[in-house]
Amino acid sequence: MVNYFLVPLYTRIFLPHEYGIVTELYAYASFLMVFLTFGMETTFFRFSESHIEKDKVYSASILPVIGVNLVFILLGILGSSFIADRLHYGHHSEYLIYFVFIVGLDAVTAIPFARLRQQHRSLKFALLKLINIAINVTLNLFFLLLCPYLQKHGFYGINIVYNPSIGVGYVFLSNMIASAVGVLLLYGDIFRFKVEFDRKLFREMFVYALPLLLAGMAGMVNETLDRILLRYLLVVPAGIADANEYIMAQIGIYGANYKVSILMTLFVQTFRYAAEPFFFSHAKEDDSRQLYAKVMTYFILFGLIIFLGIMLYIDIVKHFIGVKYYPGIGIVPILLLANLFLGIIFNLSMWYKLNNMTKYGAYITIFGAVVTIAANCLLIPLMGYAGAAWATFACYLLMMILSYSWGQRHFHVEYDLSKITGYFLLALSIYFVSRIWHFHSHYLPLIMNSIMFITFVGLVFYKENLLSLFVRKPV
Repeated sequence: MVNYFLVPLYTRIFLPHEYGIVTELYAYASFLMVFLTFGMETTFFRFSESHIEKDKVYSASILPVIGVNLVFILLGILGSSFIADRLHYGHHSEYLIYFVFIVGLDAVTAIPFARLRQQHRSLKFALLKLINIAINVTLNLFFLLLCPYLQKHGFYGINIVYNPSIGVGYVFLSNMIASAVGVLLLYGDIFRFKVEFDRKLFREMFVYALPLLLAGMAGMVNETLDRILLRYLLVVPAGIADANEYIMAQIGIYGANYKVSILMTLFVQTFRYAAEPFFFSHAKEDDSRQLYAKVMTYFILFGLIIFLGIMLYIDIVKHFIGVKYYPGIGIVPILLLANLFLGIIFNLSMWYKLNNMTKYGAYITIFGAVVTIAANCLLIPLMGYAGAAWATFACYLLMMILSYSWGQRHFHVEYDLSKITGYFLLALSIYFVSRIWHFHSHYLPLIMNSIMFITFVGLVFYKENLLSLFVRKPV
């Protein structure tokens, strides 16, 4: 949440075409993080549960990741000028240098963080993550607010550490420093293993991980390729003097409005952190399938509450981004539902992970990648960035349907579809009603939307007895 609060800062300091650089590079980062960890996080969880010598599992996970990322950082530094020129970033090759260090360092810490999750050391996990975020946010405020202020008011000594021509590069520099500190704080955990590499074990793990790598890459196609394709598929209107600036501005507007769906994104992200080790640890229990069904229902209910909470108060929520980015606010409900579908897919994905059938995960996400590419190629030239939003929606909807269909054949779970469908229809009805009515007063729509939101939340909590989840039962 704190990290996302940088978005209002960025969208008020940077013009849309400048913020487009941030959006584009972090889209590439998503692909690279999957490639540079090559499925070893999930593989580490799986083999830690079944393998007696957990230290060997850890060393077989971390050593290849460290080696691959050292090579990546070296190649990235050597090719930074060439890549910056191809992306039309002018003479700012330093953006790429900061960027490769961010990705490489974060990839190295992925397995140690997974180990903390696997060992249920949630306090240390959260503390280290918060320190990383605090450093990143503090440095952003220093470089983007304090330094320009001091320079403007005659404190020229600040020029030792600040150069205004770097601009959005300070976003990447701040992140790089935070990532470097994260590696230092995790140093003991990263290298807490015997220097022995079990090649046979690694081969077994890699065979398990390879479909996950393919699925992960295809998944990133679904999640972030739209921000990359916009550069190549957007139709530039006649009369635009600088086509590259226009395209980057459209990418920036799309990226900023994607961030408006912050609560849904954070909800899904947080759930994914906790759910994978939870599902694996409960897999052998007799009532595990009933538990998975209940988790799915609760997940969707809270997701719908978030959807309504954002859309019924969108006139307030939109102030999260700068005024120059408001033209894209219409894509927010599409992206909110798309991200909710993504969370449902993650719930459904456990059937092939628990049964060592990870190839099906690759099939599903590759199918989604094909849908994403086809839909983006079709819709972006016609609808601009709105086409990218609808492509994301279509991709996750179809992936969800396919994953459910296959999952019920191989790992049947009695999901309460009638209840889930009923709540979905009710939430969507409330949203559409809120968009239909019009009042002369600015306050009356807010009051009516609040009544509908409270009614929906109250109904959900009453019907599902959700208050019992937050009450500690006596031992």
